[in-house]
Amino acid sequence: MGDFAGAQRMLEGLRAAYRSQPKAFPPRVLVELKGLGESVKLRTQLKEVFGYSTFRPGQEEVIRAVFAGRDALAVMPTGSGKSLLYQLPARVMGGTTLVISPLIALMKDQVDALTEGGLRATCLNSSLNSEQRMERIRGLHRGDFELVYAAPEGIEQSIGPLLERLDLRFIAVDEAHCISHWGHDFRPSYRNLAGLKARFGGLPVLALTATATGAVASDIVEQLGMRDPFAYRGSFFRPNLKLHALKKGGDGPGVRDAILRLVQARRGQTGIVYCLSRKSVEATADFLKSHGIRARAYHAGMDAGARDEAQEAFRRDDVDVVVATIAFGMGIDKSNVRFVIHRDMPKSLEGFSQEIGRAGRDGADADCVLFYSWADVMSLERFSDGLESGLAELQRRQVREMYRFAEAQQCRHQLLARHFGETLDACGSSCDVCTGRNLLAESPRLTKQVRVKSAGSFTAPEPVACDAEEALYLHLKAVRKRLADARGVPAYVVFTDATLQHMARFRPETEAHFLALSGVGVKKLELYGAVFIEAIRNFNLSL
Repeated sequence: MGDFAGAQRMLEGLRAAYRSQPKAFPPRVLVELKGLGESVKLRTQLKEVFGYSTFRPGQEEVIRAVFAGRDALAVMPTGSGKSLLYQLPARVMGGTTLVISPLIALMKDQVDALTEGGLRATCLNSSLNSEQRMERIRGLHRGDFELVYAAPEGIEQSIGPLLERLDLRFIAVDEAHCISHWGHDFRPSYRNLAGLKARFGGLPVLALTATATGAVASDIVEQLGMRDPFAYRGSFFRPNLKLHALKKGGDGPGVRDAILRLVQARRGQTGIVYCLSRKSVEATADFLKSHGIRARAYHAGMDAGARDEAQEAFRRDDVDVVVATIAFGMGIDKSNVRFVIHRDMPKSLEGFSQEIGRAGRDGADADCVLFYSWADVMSLERFSDGLESGLAELQRRQVREMYRFAEAQQCRHQLLARHFGETLDACGSSCDVCTGRNLLAESPRLTKQVRVKSAGSFTAPEPVACDAEEALYLHLKAVRKRLADARGVPAYVVFTDATLQHMARFRPETEAHFLALSGVGVKKLELYGAVFIEAIRNFNLSL
């Protein structure tokens, strides 16, 4: 916080000088002074609310475009911090920001996380009863909320007229590729957003997506009626994602046993196993459970209650692994997923990119393992039977492109980036081709048994730990779980795995040192600082 304080003192000094001698400041200097003021304000709120001292690539540029009243399109990979592009302006600009989001579970997770950080957010969707709905509407009219989430269906129906009476400042459309017929996840309800900008008096619109090709990006701009938008396309290289492809068959273990070996090597960590069929989902989940893994199944054939129960258990870290079809999709905003395994090959590189993007959102390392075979190609191509010829041909081309990616002996990050129009050097250290690493041949990562202390009524899983730093990290995870359960929020909403890793590495024992950690803002210091500082001190004393 020292840098912010110094910048603020300098800014106040310049302002005082301007008030006493305004003619001494030419127009160019005044423009620079205004920009400095905006930068200090943004960075101060970035740390105080969100806990970060610096922006990720592209974030500040897009936010400044929004501040200038421009439409903007941000194509950035999952985990690159797209939500900050509307959350930070919502705090600084005043009024109310409208965010259109496709799934109710995602809205709830984001509202929980923002509330924990001190930002006034709410959502309006079909999960609310009439009393809850009216109370939130009254709160919006009073100006209680800086940010409101709504589903695209609601904009067309009952929510739209309400929003027209609010002091809206700008509109963010999340998962914007859903509006395009050319996108891999087209949703008809998103077409209802076509007149959105005109309906709300020409407010600036920010469109966000992780997987838009050039054609999809152009379609988004056209469908939303965006005017000369500022466009930012981020790098698709996420070095914390370690990509691996393993061909089924051969002399190694079968796929089922290979998945078990991978999960057992990551015991206590959170992961997703994607399968092509519901039958494979059930069989794989049962197999993992029979070997002591806390696993649950999730697919569209389950009743809604069972699906909600599985997703909630995953959100709260009550299970470690969800085995799922791609029905377990965009509603996942869980930052501490440490591995994603594809038991079967996905149908497109766009889908693959989005699914592996659910790992490592906190910036810590995560493994992404793809099992594939030519039989998967044949199975996936059967899904195009009966489709219109042009769409069927597109799907077949996407499937074979996915297979070529898996077979290639070239940097996987380089190939994935090229698909989205980005030229990238070989990663060198983040894929199996560059490192020569075979995950199935690796020895157990952890070697020394360390018992993790009970955290209240919850006893953390007891994986082995290789050193004191990792033992402290596991202990802090148990503390986090207890706090999250008490507050009724997912564990990662309290702190991400990456922030816990920083705590374990630097062991802060004062509030100032705790606040300096990445991911710790002022509100979270007030809520949790004393508990975690005490846990760290006690752990140090026990060594």
